[in-house]
Amino acid sequence: EAKLELSAKSIGLFEAFYSSIKPIILIDKKISISGPGEVTGPSCKYPFEFSLTPPDKAHDLIDTYHGVYVSIKYNVTAKMNRGILSSSPHVKTEIYVESPPEPRRETKSIPFSINPEKIRNVSQRTKMKIPKFLFEGKLDSSTCNINEPFTGEFIVRYSDLKIRSIEMQLVRVERGNYSEGVAREATEVQNLQIADGDVPPNIPIPLHMIFPRVFSCRSLTMQQFQIDFEINLIISFEDNHVVTENFPLKIYRAQPKASTRCVR
Repeated sequence: EAKLELSAKSIGLFEAFYSSIKPIILIDKKISISGPGEVTGPSCKYPFEFSLTPPDKAHDLIDTYHGVYVSIKYNVTAKMNRGILSSSPHVKTEIYVESPPEPRRETKSIPFSINPEKIRNVSQRTKMKIPKFLFEGKLDSSTCNINEPFTGEFIVRYSDLKIRSIEMQLVRVERGNYSEGVAREATEVQNLQIADGDVPPNIPIPLHMIFPRVFSCRSLTMQQFQIDFEINLIISFEDNHVVTENFPLKIYRAQPKASTRCVR
């Protein structure tokens, strides 16, 4: 049995429709591995196997995913029927599924530049008081194979303020459709510090992050839910001000390159 469901930890807008949305059954398959009879001996083994196929032709098999508000889980339940007047013992365990790899997609390097002129969410008057800084770099691609690391580089060109730290944050964006619109919640998956202290200028800092298994998956769009991922580059200054640059990602699954090996 495979389910797409809202987590009971839902808060905010998701609470408005958590009770009205039941888990969506993606796959429900039952097989008999033994007919009626007696169990002999202290233990008996019943080997079995089954194949997982997509629920419909419009969607591929979906990865196991454990999110904050949305989860996709595959469970196997073994049950022994003992008749009407006896209880039927059963045990349930989760299995972890990865969708079949697809052909590799074209990648394109994305250069970026961060400076006071590009800062949003501040008034023009406040923007004029912001000390000067310039950060540049590139992402090797925003279309990412989940079986390979996310990579790029970050360069501090100059900064009037001393830098306290530079961090790279992977964020999940979970959306759910309900009668009054779309609920959207962004939460952190993991955070890596790529520099500590005041960084010397003009030295390329490598960006390297492995996508965590189960807590990340292919970018997914379904009728009821949507799961996307983003990267935030976070620069913290010694005066406690913070500058964040956001990059949306498209994640898919393909075979890794022969020279690539991700250990999770």
